[in-house]
Amino acid sequence: MAQIKLSNLRHSYMPAPKGPEDYALKEIDVTWRDGGAYALLGPSGCGKSTLLNIISGLLTPSEGRILFDDQDVTALPPDQRNIAQVFQFPVIYDTMTVGENLAFPLKNRGVDAATIKRRVDEIAEMLDVTDMLGTKASGLSPDNKQKISMGRGLVRDDVNAVMFDEPLTVIDPHLKWKLRSKLKELHQRVQATMIYVTHDQTEALTFADEVVVMQDGEVVQIGTPVELFERPQHTFVGHFIGSPGMNVLPCEAKGDRAIFEGHEVMLEGPTHGDGGRTDLGIRPEYVGFGETGIPAQVTKVSDIGRHFVVSAMVGNTPLKAVVEHNAPNPGSHVFLKFKPEHSRVYRDGWIVTEERTQ
Repeated sequence: MAQIKLSNLRHSYMPAPKGPEDYALKEIDVTWRDGGAYALLGPSGCGKSTLLNIISGLLTPSEGRILFDDQDVTALPPDQRNIAQVFQFPVIYDTMTVGENLAFPLKNRGVDAATIKRRVDEIAEMLDVTDMLGTKASGLSPDNKQKISMGRGLVRDDVNAVMFDEPLTVIDPHLKWKLRSKLKELHQRVQATMIYVTHDQTEALTFADEVVVMQDGEVVQIGTPVELFERPQHTFVGHFIGSPGMNVLPCEAKGDRAIFEGHEVMLEGPTHGDGGRTDLGIRPEYVGFGETGIPAQVTKVSDIGRHFVVSAMVGNTPLKAVVEHNAPNPGSHVFLKFKPEHSRVYRDGWIVTEERTQ
């Protein structure tokens, strides 16, 4: 295993890039500690797969360096980086048994038979496939095939990192939670450095210790799942994480208050800077109802089982609130209350409210 450091990394698929818009990766500086579980999260086209291919050696970056521990591997080919990859579609040999598939990466490297048997038995036990070791891979279900593909990546104990490129894409939704849980369990047991690429926030947040959120070739925030939900540093993070996403409401900022549709909203702390577009950001979970507050009209109520999502209009601005019970009726007039400790201002997308210290 290894610490992975990306330093001043930029990449363009154009031979002579002239500006930031010509770069698939604009500038990346990230360090992943040895043995950590990380996710690269973002929409299609944001640069996740480009970054993964650069780390694995399938692409050479236009600028910057990749270091495994203190070794500069920027110019090394994939076979010299000791990285295991698990792809969207299971990479296994249908004509081999499950045991032979798991053993293949070790046999290919000349590992002795006793070590191969020990490692195959260990990984099979971790994956709950011990009873399948003699079964031909061609007869496995898609989720078990992907388990074997994961096992092939984990069976070696000399890898610097295991990289997962949207590995649950082809798995039936009702089986995804099983594989997510199994992957988290595997990480806790083997303590390998793991990087998981996905556009699915549920996959990222349930697997990773830290999530790298990307947009348009840039890292907009790195944090734990709790940090990304509770205090998004950019409105994109607020939108992308959470269901429904964070309300982003046009406002004016005045000290530790925001003026939203003519109504004063207390913030978590004072704002700094000036100029640019200002928005009030608050998650629907922190919008409540009361006897007084900001007047609004309810336009829609969605019962999703665990709670209600209430859509409302304040003046000309739509927003959402999440309540567990006693949802108002569509068409009713209500008063909204925003929790100050979760109300903050963003300028041109970036947070400008200072966190209040205790």
